[in-house]
Amino acid sequence: MTIHRENAKIFMAFSDITRLKVLELLRSGEQSASTLREMIGSGQSTLSHHMKILLESGIVTSRKLGKWTYYSICETGGAYANKLLNLLTSKKENEKEE
Repeated sequence: MTIHRENAKIFMAFSDITRLKVLELLRSGEQSASTLREMIGSGQSTLSHHMKILLESGIVTSRKLGKWTYYSICETGGAYANKLLNLLTSKKENEKEE
C-alpha cells in the first residue's frame, strides 16, 4: 500500500460526524465500546464500522479485556496526523515566494 493511501486513512477518520464525536469522547480517556455506543446513540454494527476506520488510521488504539473492548486515542497516531496536516499545508522550504 502506498504512503498516500495510508495517509488518506488518517483524513478519512476525521471526515465523519460520528467519528468526530467518538474522538471528542475519547479525549477524556479510555472508553468501552458499550459506553461509546450509548453516548453517540448508535447500534453495534455502526460503531464497529466507525471504530474500524479510526483504528486503521492509527489515531485510536484498542485493548481487549475479557469480552469487552476499550478504546483510547493513540498519542503517536495523533502526533503523526498533526505532523502530516502541517506538512501538507505548508510550503516547501526550498520554494521561493512570488
